[in-house]
Amino acid sequence: MINLTGKTALVTGASRGIGRACALALAHAGAQVLVHYSSGELEAQAIVDEIRQGGGKAEKLAADLAAPNGPHELARRVRDIIGGRLDILVANAGISKAAAIEDTTVEDFDALFAVNVRAPYFLVQQLLPAMCTGSSIILLSSLAAHASVGTLSAYAATKGAIDTLVKHFAAALGERGIRVNAVAPGVVPTDMSNFAKTDAGRDFTLGMQAIKRMARPDDIGAVAAFLASDDARWITGDTLRADGGSKL
Repeated sequence: MINLTGKTALVTGASRGIGRACALALAHAGAQVLVHYSSGELEAQAIVDEIRQGGGKAEKLAADLAAPNGPHELARRVRDIIGGRLDILVANAGISKAAAIEDTTVEDFDALFAVNVRAPYFLVQQLLPAMCTGSSIILLSSLAAHASVGTLSAYAATKGAIDTLVKHFAAALGERGIRVNAVAPGVVPTDMSNFAKTDAGRDFTLGMQAIKRMARPDDIGAVAAFLASDDARWITGDTLRADGGSKL
């Protein structure tokens, strides 16, 4: 059993989907969890209530990570709650946009990079003073970073950037004892991947997977909890695929 007792974790975009599953998995392992949300306050409160009812500790906090100062504001609020130590950061918050190359706008492109790349970069920067030996940073990559999946070229570019940042962060922070990794999910039927909830989307997804079932958010949450734990103490600078054997 993974044991995160005494650890404090921040999960961004934790009000639903994969972020929610990550928050619950970390709490189940014993961590105190800070549940970040942008607009889903009721959903975030429901997760906090669920964790507390199970005997865990949780707080919710809001920040707009699309704003240039959003990561800085979130980091300030986190430090106000935890004081001087953050053990786990799961930078899950992200947005997606399916569009052909011809139909992708500058506004769409900039929004994707603002939330998916700029926000985690500066959140890591701003939280570094609270992280120390044994801390773990987990970013969210994607199958789309290394395989062509639909009309997701701009989104895929943001996840390719995440895979690159993982290596640079891990190299820079290793001397401090901080590990940095990413999880790369395949298609997970969440609000961000509504097409996977359709018959056509299900057929497409199962057709490219070795394991013939649809993913669940907790399939990804379990991987994040592993990477956050001491069981993964010798893993850093890596992107761990959790995609049911997609596009082999």
